Amino acid sequence: MSKLHLVFGGRVKDPRGLDFEDLRAIDFVGVYPDFASAKDAWRSASQRSIDDAEMKYVVVHLHRLLEEQDL
Repeated sequence: MSKLHLVFGGRVKDPRGLDFEDLRAIDFVGVYPDFASAKDAWRSASQRSIDDAEMKYVVVHLHRLLEEQDL
């Protein structure tokens, strides 16, 4: 199985948390086949909003959610 990673972000209520203000406004950056690619995409998206403390981008390890034993 591929080790898929999802990168997305949006405006959060508190920069220390992951409580997004508006789920309809989430910026889906993409799905990547490895962590290195996802990290590059995360870094690029984060740099675009570096002056906005309420914008946060994250990497989600989709492959951990899709374990074969659970299918």
